[in-house]
Amino acid sequence: MKFKKLFVLVVLGFVAVSMNSCANSGGFLSSHNTNVELSENNYEIVATNLSGESVVGYVFGASFSLGAVSHSAGLFRAEGTGNVYEEALQDLYAAYEDEHGSLEGSSVAFINVRYDTDMLNLFFYTELKVNVRADVVRFMD
Repeated sequence: MKFKKLFVLVVLGFVAVSMNSCANSGGFLSSHNTNVELSENNYEIVATNLSGESVVGYVFGASFSLGAVSHSAGLFRAEGTGNVYEEALQDLYAAYEDEHGSLEGSSVAFINVRYDTDMLNLFFYTELKVNVRADVVRFMD
């Protein structure tokens, strides 16, 4: 009888923890169309291969990719906030500002934006790393 009560308590505990689990899903799938005339000498390349990165890790979870979107889920978040795409872009902007100063009032564009993901899946731990790279051009008056 004691074993049956213990088993019920363990199952109820697992269900309670499962209902409070963490997950992340995302991708930058929007399209921004801006027509800019680059046939004249009205721009300069300010930076190439600028990089921003973000990591999220979960205990007892899994990371996987479906096409252009990466997902990760687990019972407990051990690292990061779960907003990996947003944080990677913020890190990219911070990398630009560290090298070239504030973007405020600048006429710049991030071009050739690329997203890469790296996943680690172990039995008890999963990690999703997102890296965003871009080149930057500045437009002159």
